[in-house]
Parts: sequence; C-alpha cells; structure tokens
Amino acid sequence: MYIVDSYPIAVLLCIITMFCWGSWANTQKLASKDWVFPLFYWDYTLGLIILSLIFGMTLGSSGTGGQDFWSNLQEATSPALWSAFLGGVVFNIANLLIVAAIDIAGMAIAFPIGIGIALVLGVIVNYVATPLGNPVLLFTGVGLVSLAILLDAKAYRKISSRSASFKGIAISIAGGILMGFFFRFVAASMSADFANPVLGLLTPYSAVFVFSLGVFFSSFLFNTYFMYRPVNGKPARYSDYFRLGSPRLHFIGILGGIIWCIGMSFSLIASDKAGFAISYGLGQGATMIAAIWGVFVWKEFKNAPKGTNLLLGLMFLCFFIGLSLIIIARLS
Repeated sequence: MYIVDSYPIAVLLCIITMFCWGSWANTQKLASKDWVFPLFYWDYTLGLIILSLIFGMTLGSSGTGGQDFWSNLQEATSPALWSAFLGGVVFNIANLLIVAAIDIAGMAIAFPIGIGIALVLGVIVNYVATPLGNPVLLFTGVGLVSLAILLDAKAYRKISSRSASFKGIAISIAGGILMGFFFRFVAASMSADFANPVLGLLTPYSAVFVFSLGVFFSSFLFNTYFMYRPVNGKPARYSDYFRLGSPRLHFIGILGGIIWCIGMSFSLIASDKAGFAISYGLGQGATMIAAIWGVFVWKEFKNAPKGTNLLLGLMFLCFFIGLSLIIIARLS
C-alpha cells in the first residue's frame, strides 16, 4: 500500500484534507432548494463508500509496504472493526447535529461553536493518546486557529440578523463534543506502524472504508429521524429521494461525499509521519477554507457593514500563524 515517506508530504496531505473538509459543503449549495439536506445526505454517504473503496483497491493495494486492502480487512479483529465503525457512527451523529444547529441558530453561531470545540477537544484527545510534536507550539497554534474561528463568527454576525437560541447553542455544543472524539475511535483501530502493521489492526485504507460503512448504516436511524422530523421545512420521505432526485442532484451529493472522504483518507495516511493530533488539527482548519469560499466565491460579505473587513483580515492572520505553528510543532 502507499505509505507517506516524509513529513513535508504528510503536511501537504493534511492541507489537502483542510481544503476538502472546507469545500465539500459547496456541493449542497449547488443542489436545488427543493433537494433538502437529508435527501442530499444519502448520496453523500454513498460518496464516502465509493471513494474509500477506490482508494482501498488502488493506493491501498499497491506497492510493497504494509498490507494490502482486502487482506487487511480479512485479518482484522472484531475490536478494530467495531472501533472504526463506531467512529463513523459518532461522526454521523455529530455532523447531523451541527447541521441541525445551523438551521436553528445560523452559521455564525452553530458552526464556530461546534467546530471550535471539535478542534480543541480532538487535538487534546489525540495528543494524549499519541503525543507527537511540541505541545507548546501545537496548542498555541490550535488556540490561534480557535481565535480565528471566533473572529469568523463575529464577522458572520455582522451580516446576519438571526439570533441564537439556547436550543441551537446546546445542539452545537453536543455536536462539537462528539465531533472531537470520532477521529480517536478510527485512529484506535489502526496500527501505529503502517509499514509493518500489527496483526488484527487496520491500515488507513481499510479503516476509512469501515468508517464509511458506519456513517452509511447509522444514517438509517439518524438521517431518517431528520427526514421525518426536520428542524426547519417540510418532512421528506424515502419516495422523494427517487421522485425528486435527478441524476445531476445524485451526482452532486455523491461528489460531496467523495470530496470529504478524500480529506479523511489523506488525514489518516498522513498521521504516520505527522501524528494524529497534528493531522486532525490541520484538517479542522477547514472552517477557514469555508470562510474563504464565502468571502471570495459566494460573496457573502459583499454588502457587509463597516469593520467587517478588519475582522476578516485578523481572522486570516490568526489562521495562517496558527497553521504554521501546528506544522512546526512536529519539527521541534
């Protein structure tokens, strides 16, 4: 299987992860307004499975290092398989809760709270489990990225008249806590040495595949709930998926899942050289990538009031300094 052989390449993969995790939601913007998120989400979960299989049968089955994709799956123990699967279930709950919180409280409140908590908690949990990198530089960098997320929230508040509710904030917090833990479940299923994997543990390629199955199968419970009991809008039915879904809409949803799963795969592949805390921390800088899309592509701040550009400038400054510190942390 393909194994990263240097830290610079690992950093590059983490940066690609950040762009993927910060960009996949654009596919939902491209979908029809009649194509509600729970219907879009079914195609998104299929995209995860498709990409994880493609990577498993190509990158995960090539080269002489490690263990090939299918052999690794066949020899994996039940605890390893369940850990990766549980990671998918936890991620799924967290992802849907944050989406629900955005519907209630708005992007300016729900996303920064949820992803901010996930960033800090995820780095702490993964660093405690696998302490790689200078902790002072790592957590200073995480602090600056968190500050950038707060500045992003303040900027969004200037263009949004929507007020937060206690329910929306509470759901954001719950989603953020769960999002901070899902990566650890997947990491715990994997061998620390990719070149010579421990018998019974997963490689990054098989771990992502089992993770994607966890997301897909748990959606029959969690996504079904949001279909029939939406936070906003009318309920959706399973028949709507086939009745309203055009080939274009299904393709857009699958593409969204593929983009996110590329990021997840690269993050785990990079963790061999970067460590789980750094690869996860860099990936969760995706909030700033989403902000870049909002500023420069979707023109969300075009008519923003005075002072917004200063907040955006400080946001990007904190983000890039924080990102640099997280990268340097592994070299110290």
